[in-house]
Amino acid sequence: MTESHRVRSDLGVYSISVASELSQVGLQTLRLYERRHLIRPQRTAGGTRRYSEDDITRIRRITELVATGVNLPGVERILTLEDECADLRTQLDVCRAGAE
Repeated sequence: MTESHRVRSDLGVYSISVASELSQVGLQTLRLYERRHLIRPQRTAGGTRRYSEDDITRIRRITELVATGVNLPGVERILTLEDECADLRTQLDVCRAGAE
């Protein structure tokens, strides 16, 4: 698949019902996760939620954490730290590439 035909993982393409099916998480739970700012699906001009592959991956990660007994505030903290770590890794890669 060429780069121009590859779907971006952050592009919101799935409706809430499809996201629910793909992630095996109920509709109300997805809405709860959004209210708790654990996920931030994109919205159409009409306000319809659109979930991306990145959102589905994040929902699955939330499910894993909840299954191990982590409460939602704990999930939020873990996800924040994981995001910060990923950002720092990206910055480190850029610095290393510039040093070469």
